[in-house]
Amino acid sequence: MPAGQTTKRYRVAVIGCGIGRSHIVEGYSPAPEQFEVAALCDLDAARLASVGDEFAVADRSRDFDALLAREDIDIIDICTPPGLHREMILKALAAGKHVVCEKPLVGSLKQVDEIIEAEARSRGRLMPIFQYRYGDGAVQAKRIIDAGIAGKPYVGVAETFWKRGADYYDNPWRGRWKTELGGVLMTHAIHIHDLACFLFGPVERVFARTATRVNAIEVEDCVSASWRMASGAFLSSTATLGSQNEISRLRLHFENVTFESAHEAYSPGDGPWTILPANDEVQARIDDALDGFEPVGRRFRGQMAAFHKALSAGEPLPVTSRDARRSLELVTAIYASAETGTDVELPIGPAHPKYASWQPQDA
Repeated sequence: MPAGQTTKRYRVAVIGCGIGRSHIVEGYSPAPEQFEVAALCDLDAARLASVGDEFAVADRSRDFDALLAREDIDIIDICTPPGLHREMILKALAAGKHVVCEKPLVGSLKQVDEIIEAEARSRGRLMPIFQYRYGDGAVQAKRIIDAGIAGKPYVGVAETFWKRGADYYDNPWRGRWKTELGGVLMTHAIHIHDLACFLFGPVERVFARTATRVNAIEVEDCVSASWRMASGAFLSSTATLGSQNEISRLRLHFENVTFESAHEAYSPGDGPWTILPANDEVQARIDDALDGFEPVGRRFRGQMAAFHKALSAGEPLPVTSRDARRSLELVTAIYASAETGTDVELPIGPAHPKYASWQPQDA
């Protein structure tokens, strides 16, 4: 930053104080020179009071529309149940606000295309949350791959082995198609899938099976899928909510390097990753590529720091609405394959029967 130039401090309204609290803890509070949590909004009065007291945010509201009308709010951070995202995003963009939104962004490819069009007309910019990209392990792997050191991609695995029981689903919106928009694929595995595509490239074809085996819910809690990447590489994805220990794992095999993520369930992007070179020459190239590497913020801290930098410099956002579309296109393909028992080809456009909704017809 040029001498004498000050950092712009963006004023944020956090909508939904559940996961929104994590955004504050990790993303906003560690950088008071970049962000001020100016207002909180939640329908749960006790939670609103608790989070407001914890972070000394005096401005507390149950009126989302009133916050949109305020000129002193720069960013609307949406952390509500998924079924509410579309309307809130459209309203915030129409009000000219920058928007941060938790996953899943919306409930169909048709809706995400509507959001992309609305963002193009707005003064505001939209950043979906995909925090697994942030952490020293993931960022170092990305640098090695982008430098051309890894070589041809071969095969990979993406695993989401978590535990969720009846207590988790004792909630008015979880486990239901209309409000959660999906199950383990949508709410839990979506982040490791984004990280897999971030590092391994776009998906070209999918074959998948889904099942509800762990909990008495509407949506799936077990998924097994085979992806063919545009590069010709293969990736196997497996997810369940019935694991007795929780891990998230990404293992990617390239011509010259094998990468394996950390196994922490909610932050596999953290370092150190296992990085196995084919030989000493490859190791030397990796050492050169990582020379001078500066640690990055993990999870929400890393993504919010990159968001601030992009907004302040007028640069492309670190995660975009088109990234969210690619994520939801994969979701659509997996649900379509599981329903039809066939391979599904990507990209998916308006002519596809699941474009308007991936939900079962009887949902």
